[in-house]
Amino acid sequence: MDDDQQDFDNVAWDRNDEAWQKTLKRLRTSATCLAVESLAGEKCGKRATLVTPLMAGGYNMLYRMRLEETSIDDVLLRISCPGRTQFPHEKTLAEVGTMKCVKDKTSVPIPCVYEYGLSNENPDIGPFIIMPYIKNVRSLSEALNDPKNSPDEPDTLDPDIREEKLEYLYGQMAGYLLQLSQQRFSRIGSIVPTKQDSYSVVGRPISVNMNNMIRLANIPPAVLPPEGKTFKSADEWYIALAEMHMAQLVFQHNDLISTPDDCRNKYVARQLFWRLAKEGRLSIFGFADDDWSAQSTSQRSGLSPAPSEPNSFRLWCDDLRAGNILLNENDSIVAIIDWEFSYAGPAQFALDPPWWLLLEQPERWPNGIDKWREIYDRRLKTWLLVMEMAEERVGMTTAPSGLSIYMRESWETGRFWLNYAARKSWAFDSIYWKYLDERFFVSLLTSKERKAMKLFVERKMVESKDRILYNWDAKEAESRLAEVLFEDDPGILEDAGVCVD
Repeated sequence: MDDDQQDFDNVAWDRNDEAWQKTLKRLRTSATCLAVESLAGEKCGKRATLVTPLMAGGYNMLYRMRLEETSIDDVLLRISCPGRTQFPHEKTLAEVGTMKCVKDKTSVPIPCVYEYGLSNENPDIGPFIIMPYIKNVRSLSEALNDPKNSPDEPDTLDPDIREEKLEYLYGQMAGYLLQLSQQRFSRIGSIVPTKQDSYSVVGRPISVNMNNMIRLANIPPAVLPPEGKTFKSADEWYIALAEMHMAQLVFQHNDLISTPDDCRNKYVARQLFWRLAKEGRLSIFGFADDDWSAQSTSQRSGLSPAPSEPNSFRLWCDDLRAGNILLNENDSIVAIIDWEFSYAGPAQFALDPPWWLLLEQPERWPNGIDKWREIYDRRLKTWLLVMEMAEERVGMTTAPSGLSIYMRESWETGRFWLNYAARKSWAFDSIYWKYLDERFFVSLLTSKERKAMKLFVERKMVESKDRILYNWDAKEAESRLAEVLFEDDPGILEDAGVCVD
């Protein structure tokens, strides 16, 4: 794995891959294809014929269907892939609700939802969405990719791209993100379809990170936010994110830690981050309200204020990236797809510049995250320019704190890194120690936290000797996490067979 991204649990990953190969074989059988054709025909009221090849995405299997005796183009019937998708029911509802909301309130080009269904209605197929097939030539990622990259290498921004081309492609997305940023919600959570073709924030947020925690690290679902849980403040969600980072350290059995020092560093970073979340400090970091961080005494005056609550939460899509933005032959955007892992989230997230400007994630950049930061700093100037132009087109130039201003300040103050680290457990450690620790400069661990750390590290090193996957009982898992969060006795960790001085 990349140096700036911590390893997933390779035992869990291998198990998941084995299960996925069996699932993939089943999804490609003639029996499944006939069942999908039948379902599409039933829902669309026309005979449906499968158009090959089948398309397997990161989280879904896509079946393209041609409908007889109809003037509409082909449709896609999309099935959540068992194993790769850990919350298929919730993910489907959240994507449908989000797509309805975006279609209803913006001019962002997205597919409409013809039909959808859940496992109880179609146990042999599972949750599905039927939507139009969008004709396209390539994705934004392909348009921006370095032509020197081989097909098996990840897409990275072409270093020799013409500025005019970059402004044109970035500029289209700037206008659409500006529209999305104007939508407001009263709570943090998934947008779920309700009766009478409406939608409401009533589901827990489902993130890519949560999906990976179960799929690739064997984290017990019992320690994640419970189903149906919504959040009334950004601080509550930051606390939940910090607790999930701690859960990753506690429950990932293999490949996360290498030495006692490595384990201690991960423990310290998570405890300090969680403390700041509980104190309500993460939500104001890098804003005018920030009076606590080390950099607050020297940062420039005139920073924009932190978002006010309530009714300030904004749409966030965890899987929004250049590969999900489809272009026509003129490189105009014809659709933004894959709205899974979307939710009403903290406004702080939407006020950051998008990470995908360079196509690849910073922790996976070929030459390291510091090089990613250097290149991003240069390309961000182009993004902010086209964002300012988008604001001019809709008459937002007089706003004291427009989106372009917030995005610029996010990068300058390091708020970008805070929010990125908050969402990414396997990128958290590199980002915390490289870009956040000196900006925070928070006090050290308390004596109780240090005592707990000593016991935790010793137990973790003993447990990591056996490459196994442990199946946690829900109550047992909740109790183990509570120990390191000091929700039980803050001074005691069970010995678990470890000799402690």
